[in-house]
Amino acid sequence: MAAAPKDLKAKFEAAAIAAKQTKRRPDNATLLKLYSYYKQATDGDAKGDRPGGFDFVGAAKHDAWAKLKGMSKDDAMQNYIKQVERLNRE
Repeated sequence: MAAAPKDLKAKFEAAAIAAKQTKRRPDNATLLKLYSYYKQATDGDAKGDRPGGFDFVGAAKHDAWAKLKGMSKDDAMQNYIKQVERLNRE
């Protein structure tokens, strides 16, 4: 069973590269999903204060990531991979 996490990590890293090579730019909702799954997979639960003021993008990113609180890094990696595969099929 020790091979599975390494395999997942390799697929995750490949998906991160593939995400930058999609045929067309994803919509903002999809970009937020990708960002939040990536951050959850690499950093765990959201940390720090929510950006305020006029940092609308930063606040949206933080909110999307914070919604995944408690999701395991492996689950976040799997969801990220699924999103990228969906993007590359379109």
